[in-house]
Amino acid sequence: MKLSAPRDAILKPLQAVIGVVERRQTMPILANVLLTTRENRLRIAATDLEVELVAETEVEIDTPGEITVPGRKLHDICRALPDGVDVELSVAGDKVTLKSARSRFTLSSLRAEDFPVVEEIAAQQDVRVNQHGFRKLLEKTHFSMAHQDVRYYLNGLLLEADGHTLRAVATDGHRLALSELQLDMPAQKNEQVILPRKAVLELMRLLDGDGEVALSLGTNHLRVQLGPIRFTSKLIDGRFPEYGRVVPTDVGKVITVDCSIMRHSLQRAAILSNEKFRGVRLYVKDATVTIKANNPDQEEAEEKLEVEYDGDEMEIGFNVNYLLDALGAVDEDRVQLGLSDANSSCLINCPSTTDTKFVVMPMRL
Repeated sequence: MKLSAPRDAILKPLQAVIGVVERRQTMPILANVLLTTRENRLRIAATDLEVELVAETEVEIDTPGEITVPGRKLHDICRALPDGVDVELSVAGDKVTLKSARSRFTLSSLRAEDFPVVEEIAAQQDVRVNQHGFRKLLEKTHFSMAHQDVRYYLNGLLLEADGHTLRAVATDGHRLALSELQLDMPAQKNEQVILPRKAVLELMRLLDGDGEVALSLGTNHLRVQLGPIRFTSKLIDGRFPEYGRVVPTDVGKVITVDCSIMRHSLQRAAILSNEKFRGVRLYVKDATVTIKANNPDQEEAEEKLEVEYDGDEMEIGFNVNYLLDALGAVDEDRVQLGLSDANSSCLINCPSTTDTKFVVMPMRL
């Protein structure tokens, strides 16, 4: 194999796929990227056996072929080269030589036949969505995923295609985030898949434009086509909880407050909260919410803020991080906190829309 191309033509697709190449690998081949040339195009693939990324770019091909090279080393070399230079890659035996101006690098390689590749995913459902809207969907929900929970299906994010709606749901058992995106074309049938944590974070990194993306939901994989980049992820095999039962439908006490003011008040109070439990108390009376926090060193914080509220006086405790995560995902100036009593979950949403909801369970303090 032998090819030549401008440095940026190789660096850009490398940057797109390098995120899935772990620095420490159980299999040596997973530290490599697969380079395949065909019809004046270079195809670069990377995988960690859970997520696969493939990106293509135009190059000049002298000799077609395929080979694997150490991914991060190739990426770092290309990134360190000056802007605007040309790069030549050639293969001789088990060595890959990269030349650029007066620079020359020789990298070891492994057989392309040993590189694991996902070809067909047996798509059960195809959905097209706006790239910006899809990123927002993930941003508003991903923080509620569990982390290393024994209930493995909670360590991911549920994507559900339902009629004209694409829905994302994440929960760790203590809080839940739900967001919806309207589809221009209805889904052919109702479909649910659970994406692993790494796939969700990698997708959020890749989704940075305003164009349309194509989602293919398979039995065991999700595939997303973002222009010249193809993303494929294995799915978590499990049954996601019936999230509809968790979302409160009857909240008799509604607090309406400026989102930014409440978020900053909680951030200040959190400084003196218990570092382990991160609990804060909310005292609601008339049109005032008093936020209190304390810690084992007998230090205390108190914040008062004006709100819109005409219900009964009440006191309730929460993990402050859960409240801050939810408020940080709110796009609007005003936010509503719906409460029933001190032992029931809090429903957080915006007054003007119902497409995003957050549920936070109370804490006993």
